[in-house]
Amino acid sequence: MMLAAVALAAPTVRAQELPRKVENVEVLDLDGEPARLPHFGEKHLMIFYVDPDRHKQNEDFTVELEQNHRAESDNIYGFGVMNLKDAPMVPNGMARNMARKRTAKNGATVLADQDRILSTAWGLGDCNNKFVLMFVTKEGELVFLRKGELTEADKEAFYEVLDQYR
Repeated sequence: MMLAAVALAAPTVRAQELPRKVENVEVLDLDGEPARLPHFGEKHLMIFYVDPDRHKQNEDFTVELEQNHRAESDNIYGFGVMNLKDAPMVPNGMARNMARKRTAKNGATVLADQDRILSTAWGLGDCNNKFVLMFVTKEGELVFLRKGELTEADKEAFYEVLDQYR
């Protein structure tokens, strides 16, 4: 019984260990074509990995981040990845159309992960119904990871990371 508990906890422990090396992965662009994560290894990456079922989770934070320009830097590239596998109630085409409309307004890059490729490859654990905020250095190290509703402490920790890598 103890061995089973340790085996079940191992993926969770791995998902929490930071910093850790991650590799670029291939997901899809909004037209369904294969796409690698942009600027991986060239710039620091701020990534929003979002379940479309919970696309408004942390909306105040993302709007504030956009308005205060705190993440703007020649060294940082921010983009979103839709976690489509965990959003069975939102058809993929509909999610892509919503993303196209949003990107037309703000010029953001949004990719689509139909099969949990990113979350599996990076050992993120359960991302269902969660907004996942990540920061990856240009050296390929995942140095920040928070899932779900961000607390004030989470936001401050994220801003500290941003300031470190600007």
